[in-house]
Amino acid sequence: MMYIGEIISLGVAVSWTITALCAEIASKRLGSLQLNVIRMALSLCFLGLTLWIATGSPLPLYADRETWFWLSLSGFVGYLFGDWCLFNSYIVMGARFGQLFMTLAPIASAITAWTFLGETLTMKAILGMLVTCFGIGLSILSKDGDDNKLSLNIPFKGILLGIGAGTGQGVGLVLSKVGMTHYEQLVPAEAMESFSAFLPFASTLMRAVTGAVGFTLLLIIQKKVGTLKRFTQDKIGASNAVMATIAGPFVGVSFSLMAVLYTQAGIAQTLMSLTPIFILLPSYLIFHQKITIREIIGAVISVVGVSLFFI
Repeated sequence: MMYIGEIISLGVAVSWTITALCAEIASKRLGSLQLNVIRMALSLCFLGLTLWIATGSPLPLYADRETWFWLSLSGFVGYLFGDWCLFNSYIVMGARFGQLFMTLAPIASAITAWTFLGETLTMKAILGMLVTCFGIGLSILSKDGDDNKLSLNIPFKGILLGIGAGTGQGVGLVLSKVGMTHYEQLVPAEAMESFSAFLPFASTLMRAVTGAVGFTLLLIIQKKVGTLKRFTQDKIGASNAVMATIAGPFVGVSFSLMAVLYTQAGIAQTLMSLTPIFILLPSYLIFHQKITIREIIGAVISVVGVSLFFI
């Protein structure tokens, strides 16, 4: 089938759009911290079951302490910090702006890899950073009244949370790359062919363990453990939490791995980055949010900036 990789990549963008919309609903009904605890617990169940069926063990095979260290650190930065910021941003400014700020993730990844791993920061990547930031700025700034002064059309707190979410995602990705590179070297040659397809799932499980433990500790420290019962009491919140988990960490990750098998990685990454555009119409239809031409153009420009990193 022609263009199967491109079709899968678009499906991933749709899957992540569904995740963001469901997460916004669930965050507002259950609480962002509560949703993260539920999401991490469900992710561990799904990932553990997948590994058990595929490898015979629900735990990551061949992983040593160093693997656990890097992937746990990635989970701390990407899940505990990044997702905490992301889901709180959904409450403050909605999923469409939250996803817009996630286009900052490639910028954070590129700067982190350049700083700590010595990777080259090309002029095209720098141009991509500038274009992405311009697109975000165009979306969140508007002229105020008759004096034509620029003002923010979202809360400043939301901007800080959005920057934190994109940064956490990007830095966590680099740390994950370090952990997975080390992990690959530990897999015996005779097992690599059968295990390589599930190595990302095993890596994600290690990251999710850190996220689950961290969010649970935060819930205990804030004395909000009792609020988890909302999951059994609020059917709408619970169903959206489950859907956000399935569509994101489970289906989204699985199909993103599949996409790069059938098309060029740059094309796949660019198509999978279309979520900030895809989410505009559902946000209007579901949440009745006003969407301006300026915001649409800004979202498109930010995605174009992201594409410069990969093509």
